[in-house]
Amino acid sequence: MTVQDRPLKGAWGITALVFLFMLINFADKVVVGLAAKPIMEELKLTPDQFGLLGSSFFFLFAVAGVLGGFLANRVQTRHMLFGMAIVWSLVQFPIMMSATFQTLLVCRILLGAGEGPAGPVAVHALYKWFPDSLRGVPTAIVAQGSALGVIVAVPALNYIIVTYTWHWAFGALGIVGLLWAALWLIFGREGTLVDSPVHSAANGSEHVSYRHLLCCPSIVAACCAAFASYWGLALGLTWFTAYLVDGLGYTQTMGGNLFILPWLFGMTVVLTGGWYSQRLKKSGVSSRLSRGVFPAATVILGGCILPFIALTTEPGIKVALLVIGSAIGSTIYVVTPMIVSELTPHGQRAAMLAIVTSIYTAAGVVAPWAMGRIIQDAASRQAGYEHGFVILGGLLVVGGLIGLLFIRPEADKQRLAAKLGAMPAATPSPLRP
Repeated sequence: MTVQDRPLKGAWGITALVFLFMLINFADKVVVGLAAKPIMEELKLTPDQFGLLGSSFFFLFAVAGVLGGFLANRVQTRHMLFGMAIVWSLVQFPIMMSATFQTLLVCRILLGAGEGPAGPVAVHALYKWFPDSLRGVPTAIVAQGSALGVIVAVPALNYIIVTYTWHWAFGALGIVGLLWAALWLIFGREGTLVDSPVHSAANGSEHVSYRHLLCCPSIVAACCAAFASYWGLALGLTWFTAYLVDGLGYTQTMGGNLFILPWLFGMTVVLTGGWYSQRLKKSGVSSRLSRGVFPAATVILGGCILPFIALTTEPGIKVALLVIGSAIGSTIYVVTPMIVSELTPHGQRAAMLAIVTSIYTAAGVVAPWAMGRIIQDAASRQAGYEHGFVILGGLLVVGGLIGLLFIRPEADKQRLAAKLGAMPAATPSPLRP
């Protein structure tokens, strides 16, 4: 195995720290949805208002993500990850001390701004340790920081909510974030693996027009499939526990415990899907199949499952359909950054990862608020929730079909190279001192 075919020394230790970084990232996201019922009762919020609160996290998320991505092209990622963790931690404490709708709204907007660059910068940091052929498993592991963040944090947060009130759950997250920042300050390092230019123009330039990259059919199609999937993720973050407690009649304790189910299933899907996609790629299968057809088909499958929620009366079956339908397409989150990385020069990768992430996570701006409006206008709370899940199913089918038809990285690589007057090169090499 050559140096180009193996990760750098220490790569798995950095992967573990970045994994914990994403774990805390998603624990911060889920706390509002987990405490939906007590927050709505204490602050006397309508579904429309609570939906706005859920969407507020994403108001600056995309803008901050893009700015952070361009910054990561010039600033070491270890500094950016540390700074983001500090911001996440500090914005939790005002919520613990002053419980008003306005405080929650402002702090969630600021938290979204702080977390906007987290995913793309974390992946960019990780890719400095692993070559392209070995990125499937570490990308899946870091992506599972989100699922495990829910699985690990939810029982603890739910216990705090039930025992000490929801205010203390935010304070606990602030303390955990500061502890991670201390660990990263001690052990965090910058990787030195640099991808050779994916495209080089005849004059030797390693820069590809962002217009060409953003109009690339594979990247556009991946964004569409991921947008539909993230619509479901945003609904889960804000409304899953509320549906169980308010719509199906579960207790807060039971609803909070069941909250981990889609994330547990999603973790299994992402790890398995990321491993299988990487195995296909290493065995010589095209990116078209391993990073396009395979994940897009699972997105479509999820969309086909969700409408059946409205056709059954058994609560347990409804929960199972929701869990499977909303999470089975989660492999799209693993392959999307790999598609972007495959088509983007190293010097532009952080910015492109951030732009793409900001595009598909923009679903979070609309989805929670739209669900709140649907619930508020429905004949019953349960009917409103389930109408929203049927709409999600339609979005997944459409997004998955677009991905299935248009994710073609090899063809797009040739097309971009032809525009630049050169053939692509994609052999990663270590940065020489």
